[in-house]
Amino acid sequence: MAKIASYRRFMHLTAKMIVKHERLKYTLPKFNEGTYINMTLILLIILSAAEIGFLIYENIKKSSEHKTWTIRRLIVNAAQLAVFGIMLVLPGIDTGFRYKGLIILLVIRIITAAIFALAYRNKTDIKKNGRKVISLIVSVILIIVATLPAFLFTDYEGRPVTGSYTVAQCNCILVDESRVEAFENDGSKREVPVYFFTPAEAKDGDKFPLIVFSHGAFGYYQSNASTYLELASNGYVVVSIEHPYHSFFTKDTSGKTITVDQDFISSCMNANAEITSEEDVYKMSGEWMKLRVADMNFVLDALIAGADNNDTGCYWFENDASQKAVCDVLTHIDTDKIGLMGHSMGGATAVEVGKIRDDIDAVIDIDGTILGNMLGVKDGKYIIDETPYTVPLLEFENENSHWELKELEKIDYPYPNITIKNTAETYYCTYVEGTLHMDYTDLPLFSPFLAKLLGSGDVDHAFVSDTVNSLEVSFFDCYLKGEGQFTVNESYPGVN
Repeated sequence: MAKIASYRRFMHLTAKMIVKHERLKYTLPKFNEGTYINMTLILLIILSAAEIGFLIYENIKKSSEHKTWTIRRLIVNAAQLAVFGIMLVLPGIDTGFRYKGLIILLVIRIITAAIFALAYRNKTDIKKNGRKVISLIVSVILIIVATLPAFLFTDYEGRPVTGSYTVAQCNCILVDESRVEAFENDGSKREVPVYFFTPAEAKDGDKFPLIVFSHGAFGYYQSNASTYLELASNGYVVVSIEHPYHSFFTKDTSGKTITVDQDFISSCMNANAEITSEEDVYKMSGEWMKLRVADMNFVLDALIAGADNNDTGCYWFENDASQKAVCDVLTHIDTDKIGLMGHSMGGATAVEVGKIRDDIDAVIDIDGTILGNMLGVKDGKYIIDETPYTVPLLEFENENSHWELKELEKIDYPYPNITIKNTAETYYCTYVEGTLHMDYTDLPLFSPFLAKLLGSGDVDHAFVSDTVNSLEVSFFDCYLKGEGQFTVNESYPGVN
């Protein structure tokens, strides 16, 4: 049970790790998950029924010349596109990315059918039944594949924010000349993409606390975008960093797409599956943390240098507009007020960096095992660092982990999260009832299906997101802005 508790929580993809949103809006999803699935299913049934009905009709006709068949094929394809157009007025159907593949398919099929109708306009040979059946099978398969995104994803565009600021976004890549990229053999330097979420109405002289976020294993910089937007709307500069080769995918300064390292995936999976010894797990997690902590330290140093000294020597910008936007953001960072946070392995990273730096004022660990506090292994058990944690720390747990930790605490099992709870000077911990690991990201809102596969509970995901984000704002308001007295319940309901 100990190893399950230790590693279950950092083995996951994140909310927007499959499909990249180019832009986030700040409105509620229009309809619930069931509406999306039901309307898409109805659309799929109608389009497939049209194909089947066409084949039945053609078989009833017994004989069909090629030219006649192609004209009817064109009519059916046009009717299918018309049905989609009509259903656009109904809830759950739109022209967004979920249906783009289907729209493209329907248009291409009409064009293709029209071309064949012209090509066979003088043909009098008979269309063979075997080819009709094959045409039906291929058509239905293509329609199913094209509608899959509509089943897998919602048109989630973010949660409504509570702050008075609208949110601006920009990004750049920081190049660490002091480190060679360990995942390459060409001598290239370590590159760390950073993404800024900032108050758009910031005026000259306005300063905002800085919050740096680290994603989980196989994660993505937008995994907790609703959190960044909520914080930025309340007067924070939020920087989400990506850890190349630990993130699901990112890009380097050459424009090359960098995907997650396969050995990293394998080692994480092996640790999670309990087929790796404690000694090996300790060794692997040490390497993971070394890389991530170095990334976050480098980003913090670069942000502070950019904000305090206008030193952007390690910054790489995609274009002049990006450079101008980032440099403007840097002028609004208050480097005397810095908070760290992260999900899963990113949470462990934030906690570790908060321990070794003296310029961090508050840390949030979102459902992450504190790997940095493991000092070694003895007699099959981990040796845990018992040094008091001096930075105010807020931890979120999923409900399963919460009760597992309770059981481990009863038997005095050495576990890093338990130790830090008992030794930290200022410590808060809570969980949302019914939650699993991915419920602390935006993935359940963006793709309920994928979130279920990766670990999502039967909760109101929008309500959970709003509850957690509200607590995070209150925590940082207290310890970065000095506003209010932070309190937290032992648990919160998972449904409204």
